[in-house]
Amino acid sequence: MNGPTPKKSWKEELFTIIFEANTPAGRNFDMALFVLIVLSLAIVMLQSIASINARFGPEMLTIEWVITILFTLEYILRIISLKEPLKYITSFYGLVDLLSILPSYFSLLFPPSHFLLAIRALRLIRIFRILKLGQFVREGNTIVMAMKASTKRITIFLAFVLLLSIMLGALVYVVESGVNEDFSSIPQSIYWAIVTITTVGYGDVSPITPLGKIIASGIMLLGYAIIAVPTGIVTVELSKRSDKDAMNTKSCPGCAAEIHDIDARFCKYCGHSL
Repeated sequence: MNGPTPKKSWKEELFTIIFEANTPAGRNFDMALFVLIVLSLAIVMLQSIASINARFGPEMLTIEWVITILFTLEYILRIISLKEPLKYITSFYGLVDLLSILPSYFSLLFPPSHFLLAIRALRLIRIFRILKLGQFVREGNTIVMAMKASTKRITIFLAFVLLLSIMLGALVYVVESGVNEDFSSIPQSIYWAIVTITTVGYGDVSPITPLGKIIASGIMLLGYAIIAVPTGIVTVELSKRSDKDAMNTKSCPGCAAEIHDIDARFCKYCGHSL
């Protein structure tokens, strides 16, 4: 006969409420947090409209500070409830949670930084966990893993594009300098080459000589071919990810990490028991 279930400590109860969404208390907490995030973002957007801010500025500022204080308390409680808080603090979600409250305090010294509160939109990522959309979490994790696996190759590719832009910029400078004031220096020509090869095409700088136009046409066509390279690199990595790599969204009591293998018994980030 099984004995009575050990009673959870207050820290464990706090962790369940803040980090888990599989209990009524945890779900209500996350939904309340979601509402506050949306309200905060709406206020930040409305404050950027001069007519609305002139009429309701003080009221909106008061609400924003109340929300900031609540977020600050929430951040502190998250740290307190964990057994290894440093891992949470340095994690993606930990940094997002911290950055979502810092702009309000920085605005006391530098008011324009207040609008950086829009970074709170990143906290809405948690809605996938709140609504139990594990499939979205898994697919998002697959994309992140593919991007990480492609980092070295993409870095080498970007370095190649930069070197190519320098060479092409210098070439166009030789052709256009003395004739076209837009190409007054090699750095200016490199800027044009980067804008052209990435197919952005601002149009603020353009060649006027026949040879310069021929070179520009070649760079434009080259740009279309280059754009496909990083897409192909990431696509290859995505194709390597099997649908069998299912993930669960259970939070680790040690570091608050949420992405684990479906059959994991221990956290792969800190080793704590799940």
